Amino acid sequence: MFSHADIWAAIDKLAESHGLSPSGLAKRAGLDATTFNRSKRVMNDGRERWPSTESIAKVLNATNTVFGDFVSLVGRSTMRTRVLPILGLAQAGAGGFFDANGFPAGQGWDEVSFPEIGEEVVFALEIQGDSMLPAYRDGDRIVVSPSAAVRRGDRVVVQTRDGEIMAKELKRQTNKTIELASLNTDHPDRVFAVADIAWMARIMWVSQ
Repeated sequence: MFSHADIWAAIDKLAESHGLSPSGLAKRAGLDATTFNRSKRVMNDGRERWPSTESIAKVLNATNTVFGDFVSLVGRSTMRTRVLPILGLAQAGAGGFFDANGFPAGQGWDEVSFPEIGEEVVFALEIQGDSMLPAYRDGDRIVVSPSAAVRRGDRVVVQTRDGEIMAKELKRQTNKTIELASLNTDHPDRVFAVADIAWMARIMWVSQ
C-alpha cells in the first residue's frame, strides 16, 4: 500500500529527475505553481492532503513519463541510477551506431547515468538543434528503448533505411505504413512505408 508520504516523495523525485523543483514541475504541467508545495500537503485541520489523479496525470504527460515508471518511484528511499550509452542525435544518423534492431553497436558511444526506469535494454540520445521544440530542447537527453511496446500517441525515435533519424509521435501504424506527427509544428508530419523503416524505439524518459 502507498502512504501519503510515499506519493509526495515520488512527485519530488520525478521533479528532481527532470532538474525541476516541485513548483517548476507543477508549472510545466500547466498547474498552479503552488500545487505541490509542502504547505499544501497537509490541510489546516491537520488532515493529509493527497495529490489528485488529474494532477498526477498532467505531470506524467508533461514529462513524458509512463505510469509504471512513476509507481517505481513510490516508496523508493533513494533514486537508483543506471549507466547508459549515449550519443548525439545528429551523430546517430551518420550510420554504424545501431544494429538491425535499433540497439547500440559500434564505437563512438559515451556513457551517462540516468534514473533506473525498468529492465528494458535502453540507450540515451542528446537532442541537438531546435527542430523538436517545444517538446525537446537543444541539450535535452532522452532515454530510448527499442524493446518497449509502441502504441499510438507514443513519442518515438525512428531511423529509416536511408539512415535518417528523427524523434516524432506515432500517429498511426498499419501493416503497410507508419504515420509520424512532428513535435515541432514548423516541420511537416511524415509518412513512411513500413519497409522503409529500419527500427522504431519508444522514448521512455527525458532529462530537461
